[in-house]
Amino acid sequence: MKYPAFFDEIEPIVLRDELGGFLGAFEDGIVEIRYLDIVKMAGHSCATVAGAWLMASEGLRALWGEQIPRRGEIRVELAGRVEENNTGVVGTVLGNITGAAAENGFGGIKGRFVRRGLLAYGADIPGDVRLTRLDMGASVDVSYRPGKVVEPGKILMSAIGPGATGETRQSFPERWQAMVRTILEHADEVIEISGG
Repeated sequence: MKYPAFFDEIEPIVLRDELGGFLGAFEDGIVEIRYLDIVKMAGHSCATVAGAWLMASEGLRALWGEQIPRRGEIRVELAGRVEENNTGVVGTVLGNITGAAAENGFGGIKGRFVRRGLLAYGADIPGDVRLTRLDMGASVDVSYRPGKVVEPGKILMSAIGPGATGETRQSFPERWQAMVRTILEHADEVIEISGG
């Protein structure tokens, strides 16, 4: 399988997953999630997927500092409704990284490892996403502003809009992924965090 080389340059998100450790999936419960893993899950790499990745990685860093975040022990709330714009995609990416799930999630084992009910949409929060540590109640609000560094709509229209040419359609995939790379390389500009 071939994919853009920069996917491998993105620092993975490392978490401790007590459920995975208990069931023997990950030694010591340590799981490493790479951007490529999320791209495979989503089926594509775009500004939305990259933004969800950054909101997770930067938000978890703000909540845990140098400690390893605890997967499955994080509540995720999104301001948008699940069917609004690409909010459902963002929620799916965040759920895959954090272990948080809506009503369809894992119900736990004898009251432990419950993931169900940890992912909610339409929350009354000031940012795009709120991440909350279940162990201590600390939370951060995270917002994503890709327009500070890229123009996804303009790039997309160069391939499908009325002015699209054979050349712009052919070069689109490479230009699209170059845009994604720009987003991922400018987390400090596109991600806004408050709280913590």
